[in-house]
Amino acid sequence: MDAACVKQSLVNQIQKLAEHPELYSQNPGRDFTRNRKLTFCTLISFILNMHGGSLTNEIIDYFFKDGISVSSSAVVQMRSKLKAEVFRSLLLGFNEEIENLILPKDENHLRILAVDGSDIQIPSDSNDVDSFFPGVNGQKPYNTIHLNALYDLQQRIYLDALIQKNRKQNERKALVEMAESSNIEKALIIADRGYESYNVMAHIHERGWFYLIRIKNGRLGIADGLDLPDTDEFDLELSMNMTRSSTKDVKKLCEDKNHYRWVPQTATFDYLPKLNGVYGSKPVFYNLPFRIVRLRVSAELVETLVTNLPSEQYPPDKLKTLYAFRWGIETSFRSLKYTVGMLNFNSKKAECIFQEVFASLVIYNFTEWVTAQITIRVGKRKHTYKVNFTVAVHICRKLLIGEMHPPDVEALIAKYIVPIRPNRNYERRLSKRGKVTAINFTYRIA
Repeated sequence: MDAACVKQSLVNQIQKLAEHPELYSQNPGRDFTRNRKLTFCTLISFILNMHGGSLTNEIIDYFFKDGISVSSSAVVQMRSKLKAEVFRSLLLGFNEEIENLILPKDENHLRILAVDGSDIQIPSDSNDVDSFFPGVNGQKPYNTIHLNALYDLQQRIYLDALIQKNRKQNERKALVEMAESSNIEKALIIADRGYESYNVMAHIHERGWFYLIRIKNGRLGIADGLDLPDTDEFDLELSMNMTRSSTKDVKKLCEDKNHYRWVPQTATFDYLPKLNGVYGSKPVFYNLPFRIVRLRVSAELVETLVTNLPSEQYPPDKLKTLYAFRWGIETSFRSLKYTVGMLNFNSKKAECIFQEVFASLVIYNFTEWVTAQITIRVGKRKHTYKVNFTVAVHICRKLLIGEMHPPDVEALIAKYIVPIRPNRNYERRLSKRGKVTAINFTYRIA
């Protein structure tokens, strides 16, 4: 498969969505029913190709080559008619078409996925109560949204994503929704401590998938309610029977912390019914088998993991390697925000910002699929080399709007490479509030 095939797959998906614009219109039956310069397909392609400039410059760059005159006002009005969900559908459909072309049809193949979330600061709007935070200690008010992403660590693409406003943020619920809507037969999900939950573990287990989740070593976590060995390293298999019943017999059973656990009525656990004040009924149990593994990461650091992977095939050393593989989603977020330009919003409306976030995910995947087909000449070099992703994104955008052709694209991307230097560590730099700040309209790429 070459760059032309990847481009055609994306174009096919856009055209497929355009067959039913009413599914993605704010006013079905009215929006996108007249013949306009900005058609449904043109609008989606335009949003995909926005790359950090002012809206006027974006319009000139995209439409001037065809001699079409489009005003900023027309673009804003047409965008307000479009639901952001269209770009999530485009992401899912594009991934499915490409995977059908290149990935082997092997039901036993284990896909290794990572899930993580990232806060994104958007333009301040006090009327949007679900994302608005008043400033404290002299800070200005701000709004934030939360991107939940499911990422394929082997293919280096985003499989799915959900956006939540921060006051409605629920990473665990988002993970369950993405996992259960996926058509992947067999997968391993690797997650950080924010996803530590018996409910998440049960959902993934029922889905027929595997999980590997880092949990808290101290209080207020799964490990705090278990009787664990007082050693730095261990691998313990448990079979936890969970219930909401609180009879005397159940309380006696729950003294065995490693095999029985009482779940409060207020706690989310979807596989146990709420009792609703009914007494005298037979207790209902849900059995959840899992391993809890504590291992030494470095001389100073000890981590604890929970997993349902079999111990024979996945001993602690292999789990340590697998969890380290999760860092791929962290580096992908950096590329998504600063290379693809996900933070360069061209709107202050939440729905339009959601459009741009999903569009950035599509462009990220488009670039990864194109570069995956490019072979880099090895030669006699000190380091192993990879494609310069920053340059590749720029070239792939040119490919998508027809300013470059596939053979030229592949040859040009192959020229821009960077060395791979493994095991490099840097201090993580965060903004004042720990959020990723939207780039103001005043400070855009000229």
